[in-house]
Formats: sequence, structure tokens, C-alpha cells
Amino acid sequence: MRGQDKALVTLGGRTLLARACERLAPQVSRLALSVNGDPGRYARALPGIAAIADADDSRAGPLAGILAGLRWAAALPEPPRALVSAAVDTPFFPLDLVERLAAAASGRPGAVALAASANAPHPTFALWPLGLADDLAACLAGGERRVRAFIARHPNVTVDFPLAGGRDPFFNVNTPEELAAAEAFVEKTP
Repeated sequence: MRGQDKALVTLGGRTLLARACERLAPQVSRLALSVNGDPGRYARALPGIAAIADADDSRAGPLAGILAGLRWAAALPEPPRALVSAAVDTPFFPLDLVERLAAAASGRPGAVALAASANAPHPTFALWPLGLADDLAACLAGGERRVRAFIARHPNVTVDFPLAGGRDPFFNVNTPEELAAAEAFVEKTP
């Protein structure tokens, strides 16, 4: 997908961004999009949804976006206790993602709940307590870029999601071939 903004790639007539928002919106009270670079490029694609720039221009990967999201959520008039992250290039993620992550983290103060399927973790699909922001900022300042390494520093729980129709619900679209494979699933997936 080199040279393309994956969020705006079309799958089944809708962008990957629109698909992610449609799947996540019923599960959360508010949506925001974390972006590296200029968040203004999504203004038309996401009317009414906050587009948040990464905490800095270091291109520090998903952790920089998670930090920006944690800070955004903490600044809301009625901040939630946690933030859920989801990758836009994973068009079939579970419709009960948030419910199951929250249930797993319930009763475990400060715990990160991360998704897994087929014995593989998917740490960009996780529930993050807002209290992790300062430690995450320090880790990024120290050069840490690995999501799983940051999660391992904190109490955490993994939530296993079953395959759906023999397919991984966290199927990721990174290549034109994977986009073509996703097109075959679109008709069969809610």
C-alpha cells in the first residue's frame, strides 16, 4: 500500500476509516482518530470526529498515537477511565471488542486489556487506563517504540477472540493482495 493513505483506501465501496468508525462507534461514547502528520487531511472524511495529531513528530508508531489519545481523553469535560485503541486497517474487528476488553480489565485497577486471536496478540486493539499517560510519555522519551514491551511493564490481561467463519477477526490489510482477500470477505461480514 506504499504511497497510499491506508485509512482512505476503499474496501467494498467504503474507506477503511469509515468501516473502522462504523464498527467502533456503537461500542464507545466518543470517537477520535489518532494521526501522524496533519490531522486536517481527515476533516472531510470524518465530520464531527476529532482528529488528533501524535504527541510529537518523531513518527514513534502506535504508542505516540495512544499517548495522544490518552491525553485527549483526559482533557474531556467528563473523562472516561480508559481509552480503547483500534487499527483502521483491520476491517473486521469484533463488534463486541470494547465490551470484552472492559470486562476482562474490570476489577484489575490499572490493567491494560489487549486482544488476541489464534494465539497471536493484537496490542493495537487494547483498553488503556488513562493513568498510563505519564509513564508512556517517559517510555517514548527513552526511545521505546514497541507496544508489547510497554504493555509488559504494567498489569495486563489478554482477551482471546475466536476465529469468525475460519477467519481471523484481526485480519490486517497491508498489501494490495490482502485488500483483494478482504474484498472476498466483505459480502459475508456484518
